[in-house]
Amino acid sequence: MSVFTLPGEEALARWLEGYAIGRLTGCAGIAAGVQNSNFFVTTTLGRYVLTLFEDIARAELPYYLHLMAHLARHGLPAPAPVANRDNEYLGTLAGKPAVLVSRLPGVSEMNPSPAQCARVGAMLAAVHLAGRSYGRRQANPRGARWRARTAALLRPRLPADEAALLDAELRFQARADLAALPAGAIHADLFRDNVLWTGEYIGGVLDFYFAGHDALLLDVAIAANDWCGAPGGVLDAPRAQALLAAYHAARPFTAAERAAWPALLRAAALRFWLSRAADRHLPRAGEMVLVKDPDEYRDILRQRILSVFPLPA
Repeated sequence: MSVFTLPGEEALARWLEGYAIGRLTGCAGIAAGVQNSNFFVTTTLGRYVLTLFEDIARAELPYYLHLMAHLARHGLPAPAPVANRDNEYLGTLAGKPAVLVSRLPGVSEMNPSPAQCARVGAMLAAVHLAGRSYGRRQANPRGARWRARTAALLRPRLPADEAALLDAELRFQARADLAALPAGAIHADLFRDNVLWTGEYIGGVLDFYFAGHDALLLDVAIAANDWCGAPGGVLDAPRAQALLAAYHAARPFTAAERAAWPALLRAAALRFWLSRAADRHLPRAGEMVLVKDPDEYRDILRQRILSVFPLPA
């Protein structure tokens, strides 16, 4: 959630006239995140989050918006898209596709406890279970094809040892057989800064704009790599055990998932190493742009190659 496009207060106020949410009283850019332009918007009737989509094709956006609406209808703390007076979620502002969603309560926790990791595991399982009845399907936008394209762009810019690591991991992932794994709608970016807490409870799950249809286990691996990570890229055993056990209690892991777990942990690390390296070496201009350290996920990948915390039986 960076700011690449500024809509202007007058233009935003006119745009909001198409909604039944009152008059604009405040707007502030959100610096966290890396993909879209995001703003906290306050009106006379409530608080919202405005997103202007910078790179996502307009035709792909209904998948994300209706997924959030689907999860919110199932009682999960996902941002609910706000329909305009024409009963449409998606509009256009400053020449970009734009959406307004509910602003959820809470703050991020960057040093989670095992108990909080357990709640994250249970929440992720709930998202996957609710997603079974979601009728739309769209491929993971950061899947194997994206990895290959991004790797080709980055390879000339990487040191020799990192290029060798990248090529070896791409070969390994190409041999992984994931066909037998349970699949469905995944969040694909459930990091600590995308979960809001009100005390010990989850008040919001944010940023579904990397979601797609893929192996559910990949979502678990992405969450475990972040929520349970320790310095140097290793997994913290108490937090990893708590997250995985809570997920397993709601949606038990299959034998195929246990066999594929090492490969999926590595695939999750590779995906974020590549995206962060692209942000560093192929930057986009913006007013407020957060570039995260790709070396963190390079080191996580190296650690996952060496050892893996097992799934519960």
